[in-house]
Amino acid sequence: MSPPKKKKALKWLRTAVERVREFAYTEPGNAGPAEPAGGLRIGVALGGGFARGIAHLGVLRVLEQEHIPVDYLAGTSSGALLAIAYASGHSIPEIVAQASATRFKDFGNWKLSWLGLASNQKLEHYPRKYLGVSTFEDLRIPLAIAATDLGTGEPVFFTSGPLGPALRASCAYPGMFVPVELEGRTLVDGFLAAPVPVDAARNMGADIVIAVFLEAANNRKPASIVDVIGLSFAILQRHADLEWRRAADIIVEPVVKDFLWDDFEKTAELMEAGEVAARAALPKIRAALDIKRLMQPSILTPTKKKQSGN
Repeated sequence: MSPPKKKKALKWLRTAVERVREFAYTEPGNAGPAEPAGGLRIGVALGGGFARGIAHLGVLRVLEQEHIPVDYLAGTSSGALLAIAYASGHSIPEIVAQASATRFKDFGNWKLSWLGLASNQKLEHYPRKYLGVSTFEDLRIPLAIAATDLGTGEPVFFTSGPLGPALRASCAYPGMFVPVELEGRTLVDGFLAAPVPVDAARNMGADIVIAVFLEAANNRKPASIVDVIGLSFAILQRHADLEWRRAADIIVEPVVKDFLWDDFEKTAELMEAGEVAARAALPKIRAALDIKRLMQPSILTPTKKKQSGN
């Protein structure tokens, strides 16, 4: 490399490092509004957690307030339900009001069988009944819903067609809800194969993926068979090889371990947990955006000047 080019490259590198440091070490309270994404496409992947999923709304509200666009959404289980609600175009206050009023009877009913304790068939009608949308094509933001193929153990991502069956499959928590038969597959909750569907967001075209994970408590005494099932899967997840963590650009982890699976009446507290975690992650989000901008070909490759005709 010639001395002039070397000097130019070093100057670019110093500028890049300074900008990344500026974003990475800014205190969340003093960060100021985010710059536009500059052509970068941002995906948000939402994990499951029953009522704990309400914390996702807190994360999404902070992204709105900081003018960080959401170009793609991917969701597993309750993350899929909240993603549908947000992608449908409803405001966060409207979604919060609906979440506060939601109870188990709105999406499930106890119906003991050899395959589960309850049925979530009511969930199939939830998008149309409460959100006014029926298909993926009705949504304002592209969405992927994750489920798990019980036969192969592989994730299944739905991105088109009716919302209801895909949502129901994504929320079919093993042992609690009866598996869902769909398109020749036996499907259960997406958290088994895609706890946080980062790959789905990336496959849709996201340059940066923000993953939101809701950890369930596993140190409390179970009070029901539902608790036993939930605590067992929480332990399994804790020890699993979580590939999605390595694939995500930023991970937001609201502290929701003290909330129960059916704490829908604690919407305000869950929202706050999501907001606190999102604000703590803002410096990392801004730094990731800045690094990606700097790595774009239009920035890395100098534009050749037109030669004069003289």
